[in-house]
Amino acid sequence: MRIHYLQHVPFEGPAYLEAMALESGGSLAGTRLYEGGSLPGPSDFDLLAVMGGPMGVHDVKQYPWLADEKKFLGEMIDAGKKIIGICLGAQLIADVMGAAVYKNSCREIGWFPVKKTSGASSSSFGEALPERFTAFHWHGDTFDIPAGAVHMAESDACRNQGFVYDDRVVGLQFHLEATPESVRALLDNCRDELDGSRFVQSEKDIVNDIYFTESNGLFARLIKKLGAL
Repeated sequence: MRIHYLQHVPFEGPAYLEAMALESGGSLAGTRLYEGGSLPGPSDFDLLAVMGGPMGVHDVKQYPWLADEKKFLGEMIDAGKKIIGICLGAQLIADVMGAAVYKNSCREIGWFPVKKTSGASSSSFGEALPERFTAFHWHGDTFDIPAGAVHMAESDACRNQGFVYDDRVVGLQFHLEATPESVRALLDNCRDELDGSRFVQSEKDIVNDIYFTESNGLFARLIKKLGAL
């Protein structure tokens, strides 16, 4: 399978997605939007992965390439492509699909429990998610669930943690693709956001390595469910 990722900043790359592509014998290519990279054509990939980033979906004046990315995402959704958006990526998909994206009531940074919603079973992706799991979070914004999408997951800090549309477009507010290296890169670049508030863990807790294997395994299940491996 051919996977293409959209990267918004140097320190939020494909992380575990890269290892998965290599292990499965698939191909992985990417567009570094912050460097002015070119967007792929619809025939260039089987799965599009839209990664995270510290900017917001409305920051088009500061990051003009967001406008082109949004237009592209809308075209790919309409074209029936398989897409997974992570954190900012999920927010961009929600925005393109007409849902509101706005500041969450609080920051959520660190390893926190996520619960599957009661409605998740209406999608075939519901069986890929356990009733409860621990995921890595780093966000201050949230999104409404797009019209026609299934609300998949929630947490105590953020009600809308995930959605799936047409069993081929997935938005995840949390980072199942996180690796020790990708988390360290986030800390090195965004450490100033660790404000000690209720849902913001300390750096010591954030680098705890007991959750990565389970989290990456769940990410692999979702990617397989998309038919990309």
